[in-house]
Amino acid sequence: MKLVDMTITQFTDTLASDAPAPGGGSVAALCGAQAAALVAMVCRLTIGKPKYAEFEENCKAVLEKAEALKEKLIHQIDEDTEAYNKVSAAFKLPKAEEEEKKARSAAIQEATIYATEVPYNTMVMAKEVLELAQSIDGKSNPNTASDLGVAVSCAKTAIKGGHLNVLINTPGIKNAEIKEKFESDAAVIGKLAE
Repeated sequence: MKLVDMTITQFTDTLASDAPAPGGGSVAALCGAQAAALVAMVCRLTIGKPKYAEFEENCKAVLEKAEALKEKLIHQIDEDTEAYNKVSAAFKLPKAEEEEKKARSAAIQEATIYATEVPYNTMVMAKEVLELAQSIDGKSNPNTASDLGVAVSCAKTAIKGGHLNVLINTPGIKNAEIKEKFESDAAVIGKLAE
């Protein structure tokens, strides 16, 4: 069963189990999806209200982007767990013969890069959600200010969570150029969560 098809209770029970995945990366993606959903809600509670007519066009544009990001971040929830599973499977490959060792090592590297890329992508999307939330701060229905505040907090948590998952994987990347790019790019985005 896909994580995104679970009830909240099923998901949190699975999360609380002794299974190593889902873990922090999937939760970071969920936080990002929730942030995007809250931004969409704030837009919908602004659009069509005569009192906030001056914000309508901007909120319509933000709504469209927030909805798209929500869908992408929902996909990331299972993608992160799949990335972990690929790393785990690579480590279980046979290593008795020299050729097997080479194939196993290559598979581990490929899976580790993928497992770094997934939370990095979560960070990038969460950054976009954060920017959307900030773009309608003071330019949307003021009755939704607390919702927008929670959206900002969730987006920052998604960035921070994604960053932690990038950093846990980069030591396993042997290609120094790829490793350094992930670390430096993630550090820039990570500052937004401070």
